[in-house]
Amino acid sequence: MKFTYLTIFPEIFQTLDYSLIGKAQDKSLIEIETINLRDFATDIHKSVDDAPYGGGAGMVMTAPIWGDAIDYALSKINKNSSKVELIILTPAGEKFDQNIAQEMSKSSDLIFACGRYEGLDQRVYEYYSNPEFAQKCNFDFIVRELSIGDYVLNGGEVAALAITEVIARLIPGVIGNQQSLVEESHSDGQIGVLEYPIYTRPQNWRGLEVPEILLSGNHQAIAEFRKKQSILRSNPKISDN
Repeated sequence: MKFTYLTIFPEIFQTLDYSLIGKAQDKSLIEIETINLRDFATDIHKSVDDAPYGGGAGMVMTAPIWGDAIDYALSKINKNSSKVELIILTPAGEKFDQNIAQEMSKSSDLIFACGRYEGLDQRVYEYYSNPEFAQKCNFDFIVRELSIGDYVLNGGEVAALAITEVIARLIPGVIGNQQSLVEESHSDGQIGVLEYPIYTRPQNWRGLEVPEILLSGNHQAIAEFRKKQSILRSNPKISDN
């Protein structure tokens, strides 16, 4: 899978060179590319925004800049790509969750439009989400507007990083122990279910003991205990009786 980020701050995505995603790049499981929006600016100041029509606070990122950048990103899509998604990050978008991550993990290319200021000119979404545009592509092409929560960030970069980490974990080979994906919070078929509490050595830490059942060696009892704890954690109003 290839992840492409359209941004005025490409340096932010250097964090993807570390940890599991960095190792996944080394193993050619995923590919990362950043594209600087300012490379498509035509004025001496490399401007990417302008005042909004109708007045109002803040500045709006212009459609011509975004159009040229997205077209450039699409021109670099591999001819063998099957499904390409353009992700426009906005507080007004659909709420990202594990179900959406599962869908997106089946794509070959994800292009993230990381807006700043008051966001993108709405015509960017209207143009690329038009079915007539998708019909011109040599691959399955869809556009999503996504949000990672009911709050406002300074830009889409942090949201893109969060979504990338969620999706990358679902790509075979990125996580060493695939069983951990089955047992963790919001795993496939367990959306909304939180993982049970976990413990490791030492057995006693500052007067707090590891639950005795976990030391018993009774795997069936341990599984039942963990299931109950997961239910309690997912539904805190349920009594622990």
